[in-house]
Amino acid sequence: MSYFDAASSAPLHPVARQALLASLDEGWADPSRLYREGRRARLLLDAAREAAAEAVECRPDELTFTSSGTRAVHDGIAGALAGRRRIGRHLIVSAVEHSSVLHSAELFEVTEVPVSRTGAVSAQSYVDALRPDTALACLQSANHEVGTVQPVAEVAAVCRQAGVPLLVDAAQSLGWGPVEGEWSLLTASAHKWGGPSGVGLLAVRKGVRFSPQGPADERESGRAPGFENLPAIVAAAASLRAVRAEAAQEAVRLRELTARIRARVPRLVPDVDVVGDPEKRLPGIVTFSCLYVDGETLLHELDREGFSVSSGSSCTSSTLTPSHVLKAMGVLSEGNVRVSLPFGAVSEEVDRFLEVLPGAVAAVREKLGAPTPSAVVREDSLVVDALGKRCPIPVIELAKVIGDVPVGGTVRVLSDDEAARLDIPAWCEMREQEYVGEEPAENGTAYVIRRIR
Repeated sequence: MSYFDAASSAPLHPVARQALLASLDEGWADPSRLYREGRRARLLLDAAREAAAEAVECRPDELTFTSSGTRAVHDGIAGALAGRRRIGRHLIVSAVEHSSVLHSAELFEVTEVPVSRTGAVSAQSYVDALRPDTALACLQSANHEVGTVQPVAEVAAVCRQAGVPLLVDAAQSLGWGPVEGEWSLLTASAHKWGGPSGVGLLAVRKGVRFSPQGPADERESGRAPGFENLPAIVAAAASLRAVRAEAAQEAVRLRELTARIRARVPRLVPDVDVVGDPEKRLPGIVTFSCLYVDGETLLHELDREGFSVSSGSSCTSSTLTPSHVLKAMGVLSEGNVRVSLPFGAVSEEVDRFLEVLPGAVAAVREKLGAPTPSAVVREDSLVVDALGKRCPIPVIELAKVIGDVPVGGTVRVLSDDEAARLDIPAWCEMREQEYVGEEPAENGTAYVIRRIR
């Protein structure tokens, strides 16, 4: 089974498992007590806070552990707005925020900032939304459904200039690196980076007016009531440090794999819309929507083939309404598939997914009685074996198949005729195709041509 839904919840990192088991033995006591067991627990809690604060790039006394990422968002928004209640109750959010942010915002007067078709906001849109009674602005660091990275630093700058704190939901991005910019509050969730579930982070910068809501509690600076889940907290901090150490190298790998999916899916499956920013995006997320497809049925088909993916389609498990993210972007929502690769995902799994997907989509379309797509399914690379054939045969064979690859696709002509070295580049110039060059090949030479029209 290939698990491709890391954006929902990443598999438990091995370091998290080790830290969790170790701290079950060492961190069971009350860290607020002064006896030996309590002091040992306090040392573990303090070390976890320092490690997490280092990853967030805040001070340890600015960071609070909560019972979940959602709890961190709810407490962060409520506390920040309560701290600035004399300013007003106006809240700015983007239209593609996580539901935890949008549900919290329902309790206040809200302005939703629109996004582009790629899912990104502009700093100017936040400027336009600011009012004298604006108490707080919220912006995710990266979108959980389509992977688009938001311009947090630019938005933080305009908010700071206006004297408005910015809360950043960094749940999807914190495992990849710290959030840039002068944000005021930040939230995150451990199970998104391979830590255990039930641990959230809430960072509140010094100088930000903040008033915790609810009954008073002495723990976590009064911002997160209840006994700390110390083993889970230790595991969350340890796994965050571990994934950060691997992030740069792993990001390169996963970007190559998701780029392969983004490029191949439209060529293998007709009537598909790949959504999200093609460049400014998280390394492991790629999302596409298929016309004439029931999203829930497609997910079941892929599950039967051994792939766990998710969807923002209007036809998924618990809701009959389209994803608010896809709706705000103005893109196709039916037949939506989000592939979010976990750390360690391998190339062979991605290739097998690309082999399975066309058949799965075709099967769902056939069940629904969808019209047969008129587009021709094309491979993005073809090989023409013209070994042993004299020119102009290699050029003729090239001309026959150039239309079988999409624009941007390549044809490799294998030839052992020396004349091909002149004829094929000449043909490319005459036909306005791109001659990429030649490569060594067994028993001859491979001439590479890219279709550009």
